[in-house]
Amino acid sequence: MSYKEIIVNQTRAEQEAWKNVLKKPLPERDGYVKDEHTLSLPRLAARVLGTPHDATDYFIYLHELYETDGIHILSETLNRHIEPEHFQALQRIHLINQEEKGLSVNRFVAFLDGEQLIVRHPNPVMNRHIRLSLIKVFEHFKQLHEGGFQHPDFRRVLLDVVKFSNNHLGPWLKEVNIEEKMPAVIWYGEANKSQLYFLYYVMLIGCDVVLFHPEGEDSFRELDPEEKLTFIDQYPGTTKLEPFPTEKPERKSTVAYRSTRELEEVLHTEDSMLYKPWQFRDHTPHSITLKTTYDELFLIAKERSFIRPNFQADRDTIQIPNLFAKMMGVTRDKREYWDRIHTLMEWKETKTIRHFPFTKEVTSNYQFHYQHALSSAGEIDPELLMKSNVWQFSHLYEGTQRAIAEAISRICQHPKLLKEGNETELDVRIYLFKQVLHIGQELIELIQTFDYAQTVPKVILYHTEYNGELTRSDAAALIFLNEMGVDLFVYHPAGYQCIERYIDDQLFDTHWLDEMVMNQEFKEPSIVRKLFQSIKNR
Repeated sequence: MSYKEIIVNQTRAEQEAWKNVLKKPLPERDGYVKDEHTLSLPRLAARVLGTPHDATDYFIYLHELYETDGIHILSETLNRHIEPEHFQALQRIHLINQEEKGLSVNRFVAFLDGEQLIVRHPNPVMNRHIRLSLIKVFEHFKQLHEGGFQHPDFRRVLLDVVKFSNNHLGPWLKEVNIEEKMPAVIWYGEANKSQLYFLYYVMLIGCDVVLFHPEGEDSFRELDPEEKLTFIDQYPGTTKLEPFPTEKPERKSTVAYRSTRELEEVLHTEDSMLYKPWQFRDHTPHSITLKTTYDELFLIAKERSFIRPNFQADRDTIQIPNLFAKMMGVTRDKREYWDRIHTLMEWKETKTIRHFPFTKEVTSNYQFHYQHALSSAGEIDPELLMKSNVWQFSHLYEGTQRAIAEAISRICQHPKLLKEGNETELDVRIYLFKQVLHIGQELIELIQTFDYAQTVPKVILYHTEYNGELTRSDAAALIFLNEMGVDLFVYHPAGYQCIERYIDDQLFDTHWLDEMVMNQEFKEPSIVRKLFQSIKNR
């Protein structure tokens, strides 16, 4: 051994090419260097999300990894045992950390080293590299968690990383010549925070790590959101999370089935404009509210989402161009005015509201529930929210649940609801949070039936001086619907303020029509028109 330091380089090999890299010894990989100064280890770290068209091939490959020497299926073999003396040593260090109100990372690792809690290696350069990698892990934890080592999750993460290192990392490293082959680690399915930080640790040391999740869940995203440490290989489909295949799966799909799925992949890509029904059901919708003239409003309202300007879809998200407009007064041509309203009403995905308020004001204190749903970054964590006891949408499809949770997170992080009295921004966020969690079933059904690339649901509010008062809780619901991509049309023939009292006017267009008319009753569509529409919607 002549080198003085070990450097780990990430190997990028997407679209299943990583399978070949996983088999290669280190000297055969691009980026391998061994000279008098450096041992450079090309490390493979990948997040494999979803499944290919033939899920059976996917599970057969996982079984092959299970039977391959030198590959450790950690998710199936995780050893949680810890020696009593190690546990006591950690307790002592934790007590010192509490007394000094947070040790520096270097001092913390020095204490761990002094108590012989860090994995040892006969190669002194690797020994130093293991120690430096642990420092990086703790520094990363401190960056992501307010309070650093005082954060309530740190004690569990520390205990588990030390535990898993002694039970797994130490024995793995003893089995290999680090100049030829580093351990390869497979993780399948869900992972908690401690497990993710241990995987992060072994990546930094130079082990190959591949995380598989057939449902497409990306637990590692929080640690590596910009894909600096890992890369993502996204398969086109998803499959239910089944137990890891320790027995070889039987091949079931036919050649015709696989050919059909492959044809669908070519035809129904995110930018093909040939979208099959519910193609984007697992995407995260983001609205982009269009600014239009009064006449354009009704032309765009007729178009499906993917035809509208600024529609865009990628692997994970879909950008929905939607409308949010208020009409003040009525036009001189009354027939045209009502014809346009009746045309909007004719879509089966339209809800017309003519009595106010249409939501209920929630008076309970939700501060605890709000705080409980926050991530370490101070934003609502959709995962935490969906697992909380205030989540009332668990009966919906999981992709819809996630879309709702992420929309709640966004509207609370950047609230468009105006403050009242002495309210703080936090008060506004909590108000939005609790009101949207109690939004009515009819509005939720609009979202549940929204195929994001197709017909955009519409809500029409016809508000006059005599049909009730539009309240702040109504405004909160409108902000949420707008965030989900729903078209919103607010009519006030008398030209009074209503949504302006509660919602930032940058969020919607205001169209001033020809006349302000008091006590303008709603005009129902003619019987002939209703009959024709009922036949059309059958």
